Amino acid sequence: MPDDPKPEPGVATSPSDPDAGAPETPTPTAVAETSPAEDWEGRFRYLLADFENFRRRTERDREAVSRQARGGILRELLPILEGFQSAHVAIAQLPADQPVRRGLELLDREWAKFLKQEGVEPVATVGQSFDAREAEAVGEVPASDGAPAGTVGEVVQQGYRYFGGLLRPAKVLVARSAAPAASPDAAEKETA
Repeated sequence: MPDDPKPEPGVATSPSDPDAGAPETPTPTAVAETSPAEDWEGRFRYLLADFENFRRRTERDREAVSRQARGGILRELLPILEGFQSAHVAIAQLPADQPVRRGLELLDREWAKFLKQEGVEPVATVGQSFDAREAEAVGEVPASDGAPAGTVGEVVQQGYRYFGGLLRPAKVLVARSAAPAASPDAAEKETA
């Protein structure tokens, strides 16, 4: 019987077949194929979370690059600021009604406002304890009441912080106590 028609699914072909009238059950591969379609909501949530993480990371990276660029510009402006401060100190001897002095005082307020707005803070002050992470010791001065030993005795070149990082380290003179006078007996032992 080469031309036997194939039976339709779910139709009994012989009474001896117990599963002949039962509907077909899906195979495990069929279940696996339909599972991703049914799990679209979970996949969407994961994809949305990944996208949010990517968006936050790129925003942080963009802000970091912007901050670095601004820091570079501010670093280039520091010599101009220091030149202005030197001129301001020299002009301070003029009478208060001089237009040049009033103009420099106005510029001084503008510089201070600009630096505060940008988040730039000076690093070293006289009397503050010396911190090698933020300042470079270029010399020593004798300790005094305003600057005890181990503190900043004089600021040679101001350093600045920018967003918690160091824009430029300060150059300072560190206050040191006077060396104890050597006893005459110790001096004789050294020469011998």
